[in-house]
Amino acid sequence: MFTGIIEELGMIATITKKAKSAQLKISASLIFDDLKIGDSVAVNGVCLTVTEISGRQYAADVMYETLSRSNLGDLHSGSKVNLERAMPAYGRFGGHIVSGHIDGTGRITAMEREDNAVWLTVSTVPTILKYIVEKGSIAIDGISLTVARVSADNFAVSIIPHTATATTLLDKRTGDTVNLENDIVGKYIERFSRLSDNQQKTPSNITAEFLAQSGF
Repeated sequence: MFTGIIEELGMIATITKKAKSAQLKISASLIFDDLKIGDSVAVNGVCLTVTEISGRQYAADVMYETLSRSNLGDLHSGSKVNLERAMPAYGRFGGHIVSGHIDGTGRITAMEREDNAVWLTVSTVPTILKYIVEKGSIAIDGISLTVARVSADNFAVSIIPHTATATTLLDKRTGDTVNLENDIVGKYIERFSRLSDNQQKTPSNITAEFLAQSGF
């Protein structure tokens, strides 16, 4: 589990693409304090497992499912990436619950400066938009952000100076693709609601005739 609070910016050293997978080698510094093979690191919000460590560089494999649902396939040698290690049990919960399992992608449609902040507008598909609510949380490339506006086909967030300098967001341009992960709470609520509705539609064995025969 992650929180969406980016620890540092890493850089893609190499990316080796195969027919339906890829291997990333990522250079960084801070995350190596306690990094071990088998640990999870969110790369632009995508949970990947560390498979090799060599100095200040580590490797992670990316499967076809992940490549098809995220923007990791667009990376190249020299690309900057947002990095966050999995949250320790004793850590502070500064963002929101982020699983590192991307729901899909969105496309930046506008970047507008307002005083010292930047408004970022992202368009995406209805299956993702339906979980986005004003003042709720959204992870964009692994960054925990608060939704400021929602419309029928896009949503907007405000990027404060600290987020701008600590992440890759303002390196993006209009038209770029970003990874999106909805707040998991909304997805669970919808799932439980559907189960409840289905149970209510199941015919009951308790009928008026049964109750009469039982003396009620």
